[in-house]
Amino acid sequence: MKVLLAVSGGIDSMYMAERAPELFPGASFAVCHCNFGLRGEESDGDEAFVREWCARKGMPLFVKRFDTAVYAKEEHVSIEMAARELRYAWFDELCREEGFDKVAVAHNADDNAETFFLNFLRGTGTRGLRGMSAHGRILRPLLDIPREEIREWMVARDLPWREDSTNASTAYKRNRLRHEVIPVLREMNPALPDSFRRAMEHISQVDDIAEDYFLSVRDSVCTEGVVSVKALLALKHPRYVLYRLAEPVGLTETALDNLWDVLVSGRHLAGKVFVGKNGEIRGRAKWRLAIVVFDKSS
Repeated sequence: MKVLLAVSGGIDSMYMAERAPELFPGASFAVCHCNFGLRGEESDGDEAFVREWCARKGMPLFVKRFDTAVYAKEEHVSIEMAARELRYAWFDELCREEGFDKVAVAHNADDNAETFFLNFLRGTGTRGLRGMSAHGRILRPLLDIPREEIREWMVARDLPWREDSTNASTAYKRNRLRHEVIPVLREMNPALPDSFRRAMEHISQVDDIAEDYFLSVRDSVCTEGVVSVKALLALKHPRYVLYRLAEPVGLTETALDNLWDVLVSGRHLAGKVFVGKNGEIRGRAKWRLAIVVFDKSS
């Protein structure tokens, strides 16, 4: 197996890189590093650090520089979302062009707990509360390892890493959770990451059941993007199925609530349009809905 290690130079990714032969026995490795150009000389220092480590280890290295701020402005997304989209698109590109089977990223148990809270604050459904997991080409080998344990391991071996100065800022939601919220919860429950891991496992099990239900009824209510409202409302859990059918469109919670209110009221749907971030849902006659997802490539 060929594994591409996503290494920022921070403590988590350096821990993963140092332990890669143990984490992925028998695999061959290369490193990829994203320079998002957001911290000037500090970003360049991270790149130089990773380059030096790879040269010392004889590790193949791929580096990509991004104009993240420009991308965020053009795509109307946050800097954090822009960086995420850019790096995962590049990971896919590297796997296709260089023949890597998997990409390993260094999210740890604390990151997973923070993601749970971030998704909860955004009002996500159960899939957002599952936390992070391995999927597709992406491996997350550190999800069961707390941040403190990673630091102890690195310090005990006097191994170097780079500190990101923005990690100390509470201007970002994740950092505010990390520095102000999580410590209070950890005082109440010292085994917090493990508790979150178990809770997310339980949520994942429930979500899998919901997924099975949705897949079992989807084709009975939706054919080629056209929804039979009568068939939908006859289901045992129609609102959940509507939420899942509308998910690719990217409706806000308010728009989804408005759509649901129209459906259960029995009012005529013809001419009504519910617009989302990625598409829209259009009323066709009284008991039909058309789900339209925009083609962003056009």
